[in-house]
Amino acid sequence: MHEEEDGSDPSPCTASRIAATKSVDVAEVEGAKEQASKLCGYLNKLSGKGPLRGYKPRWFVYDPRKCYLYYFKTPQDALPLGHIEIGDACFSYDVEGEEGQFEIRTAGKEFLMKAPSRQVMHYWLQQLQQKRWEHSNTRGSGQRDSWSSPTLAYPPTGLVGKDNDAFVFEKPSDSVENVRSDFAVEMQSDGGGMVGIQSARGPSAASTNPLNFSLRNFGTELRNSMSYLRPGRGGENRRSVFYTGNSSSEDWELVDAPPKDFPEQKHHPDTHRHSFGSAFTFDFVRNSSRPKRPLLRDMMASGRFGRNAETRSAESSPVECNGSKPLEMQLRLQNQQEELSRMQQEQVKLREELASQKELVRLLQQTLRTSQCDRQPVHRPDPVPDSSSTSNQTEGSAVTQGAIAQLEALLQERDGQIQSLCGHMERLALEKDSLQQELKGLKIKVGEINDQLGMLMETIQAKDEVIIKLSQQSTEQRGNPNDAGSPTPNKDQQELDILKDSLQGYKSQNKFLNKEILELTVLRRNAESREKALEAKYTALEAKMCQVESKYLVLLQEVKTPVCSSSEQSPAREVISRLLEDALQAESPDQQEHPIFKPNTVSEYDVYGFKTVPEEEEEEEKLVAKVRALELKSLSMTDQEVSVGVKWENYLASTMNRDLVRSPELKALIRSGVPHEHRSQVWRWCVSFHVKKFRDHLAPDYYETLLNVARDKPNPASKQIELDLLRTLPNNKHYASPSAGGIQKLRNVLMAFSWRNPDIGYCQGLNRLAAIALLYLDQEDAFWSLIAIVEVFMPRDYYTKTLLGSQVDQRVFKDLMSEKLPRLHAHFELYKVDFSLITFNWFLVVFVDSVVSDILFKIWDAFLYEGPKIIFRFALALFKYKEEEFLKLQDSTAIFKYLRYFTRTILDSRKLMNIAFVDMNPFPMRQIQNRRSFHLEKVRLELTELEAIRQTFLRERETSQDGRSFVSDDEEDN
Repeated sequence: MHEEEDGSDPSPCTASRIAATKSVDVAEVEGAKEQASKLCGYLNKLSGKGPLRGYKPRWFVYDPRKCYLYYFKTPQDALPLGHIEIGDACFSYDVEGEEGQFEIRTAGKEFLMKAPSRQVMHYWLQQLQQKRWEHSNTRGSGQRDSWSSPTLAYPPTGLVGKDNDAFVFEKPSDSVENVRSDFAVEMQSDGGGMVGIQSARGPSAASTNPLNFSLRNFGTELRNSMSYLRPGRGGENRRSVFYTGNSSSEDWELVDAPPKDFPEQKHHPDTHRHSFGSAFTFDFVRNSSRPKRPLLRDMMASGRFGRNAETRSAESSPVECNGSKPLEMQLRLQNQQEELSRMQQEQVKLREELASQKELVRLLQQTLRTSQCDRQPVHRPDPVPDSSSTSNQTEGSAVTQGAIAQLEALLQERDGQIQSLCGHMERLALEKDSLQQELKGLKIKVGEINDQLGMLMETIQAKDEVIIKLSQQSTEQRGNPNDAGSPTPNKDQQELDILKDSLQGYKSQNKFLNKEILELTVLRRNAESREKALEAKYTALEAKMCQVESKYLVLLQEVKTPVCSSSEQSPAREVISRLLEDALQAESPDQQEHPIFKPNTVSEYDVYGFKTVPEEEEEEEKLVAKVRALELKSLSMTDQEVSVGVKWENYLASTMNRDLVRSPELKALIRSGVPHEHRSQVWRWCVSFHVKKFRDHLAPDYYETLLNVARDKPNPASKQIELDLLRTLPNNKHYASPSAGGIQKLRNVLMAFSWRNPDIGYCQGLNRLAAIALLYLDQEDAFWSLIAIVEVFMPRDYYTKTLLGSQVDQRVFKDLMSEKLPRLHAHFELYKVDFSLITFNWFLVVFVDSVVSDILFKIWDAFLYEGPKIIFRFALALFKYKEEEFLKLQDSTAIFKYLRYFTRTILDSRKLMNIAFVDMNPFPMRQIQNRRSFHLEKVRLELTELEAIRQTFLRERETSQDGRSFVSDDEEDN
């Protein structure tokens, strides 16, 4: 945190130019570096049951807020498949086990993981140990400001995020740290380049392989898949890329599936179709320029014939391909290819058979038509009968009847043939279905046989190698019978190297296990000490409660049966005075030395830095402020607040791998209030969303450029800015003194804004807006939040000299009061109370210094997301909250007095937000815009008339001054 010392030059303008420093401080740079070095990467996780059990690649991301290690199927997934609690976990690995395999054990669960190499395994283990150590050192010693969330309050930016006064961390002893460093295993800082954000598109990114399918997490994977395919999410057209092989030189892209309405569509020659179940079909197109991998039969053939053991072992060594061996991948690809070729051949046969049947039907139909055509002339009568050929006609009719009978018989025979052919076609169709089912069963059997064949081939290969080695040893022993008892130098050297490697592995394992034992012992002791401290605190609180209860019982007994004496003070008064003294007494040195025994009810400052108890001399004011702080704290512990915190945790966990997107779910969450620990992130996203259209057309160092201009050139607004700095939020410790951390940042933001908007320059009220933003944002984000409020949310001329937009909003608010709260509006009109004198400041500074801090920041949450409509909603809700109290007042003076402080008596934020977002509905923004346009013209006309009156008055005064002679006071007396 940079602070500039004031020089001897009293000029505010010069001081402001000297004090303007760079906006990004060291803490913010470190936060960006920490974000860049996020612990994440691919690991193979053992999952599944029965024959489906095996290692599957998963994308792991460490979440420091809850000390959870989330795992996803791909880096782009929104919902995690599960998580591992690192805070109470222990780690181990076996030297003689598979390379890179280690184990994480938590309460009742065991997770087997496999890293690509032993080096990456050591990196993950040490990083997880370090994260667990850091989490254990902060857990239990830091005070959580929000009971609604299980995370500690560490906003990454803003003055509140750098305020660590509310947290007391136990510093680990130097001896323990030295022992931990001695036990640390030497490794590369980045895990060999296979851990971190950059590894998301590395060789291990093959986890997106569609063959890696899990039925257990089917619902989660389906939602993740739908989140990619859903249009309009973030304006991106996502396209999945699947990486295979042991390098990034070969990839597969997900292409659109061909339409099912065209069965004769030709497939790409290098396209392999993979189908899961009956609903998910993916086409993967390989780049033709990339070399093809050898098939399984080639690999098996090469392993059968004259290759030595080294060549076979080199080719059959495990290579990472989506977390499995190339043999298994090639086996699956070969099965898919064979299945495709069989289906195509069967399809060709069925088409030929169908064509032949169609041709047969066509020939029968043609024969039928021909017979019908031949039959028609037979029945046709002779148009000109001949009387001389009567006998010939008799004979011809007999022949014709015989031919007709033959044709009818032939026709019946053909009809029977057609029916038999149709029945034959139906039988063929049924036979085809049965053959397809049989084919599926045969495919399954062939797959099982292929798996068994692969296992048998590996077993035979291993046995062949053993046989070859034994035969070589027997040959050597026969050839050198004298040297049979002494090993050769080469074998001796090999055994020595193997023993050295084993020794080094056991040393590393010994160091790691010693460090693990040490840390687990310290963690157990810390847990025991926290438990004892909580028990002691519970005992102290119970004793305190008993004391207070006894005093209240004495007070109630005295009130029930008072004993009044003129000479002695009443016992009830004595008890009341003692209770007041206990409530207002300061902390004693003993209590400060042992903070765990102190109930810690109300601190001097709240989590935002505002003073909880004012420094007035009246005990009554202090007591009221303390009661208000206690009530606010009790409201923050309600079940509803806890529920809101849990909802936010779940929502942010589901968006860990992507940016926030405007949605009804996010809107409802923001309306319920953003938890303190997440407010910085949400505010930063809201501001970036609203000013994106400005920032896209400006340089990245635009804010730094404005600061340089403010440092080099004088600014007419700098004098007023310097006067208002210490008057901005005097009751907040970040702005209470010239040396406070927020003063310099506030100066930079206001100076940069004045150079961006010279027509506004600086207006009283902008300092409070920027000061509230700086509590959760860094300088540049606070600068852009001020731009969002002034240039995006509010109308023009809202913060100019005339405050035209502010005056218009007051008239709009009066219209809304008469519509939404008619009784209260009529009450104000009856007693001629102008409430705009109070509400004007609400709109100008968005309720800063008008409501309690908890409600203020919940209003700002919704305001930065939805815009100025929120101000109207909450202004009406405040009056609705206290409507009955206002209606009871029957005097204008009393009403106006109550107007000045009634907002500070509202503490229940849940009730207020329910009124604002439920009781005030419907609340369309179009209605506000229309009324703004209507009142804008009226206010402009009034201002024009006032300006004309002022000009007339000035001319008359000048004329009267010219005609009047001035005399001194002495002359007038004389």
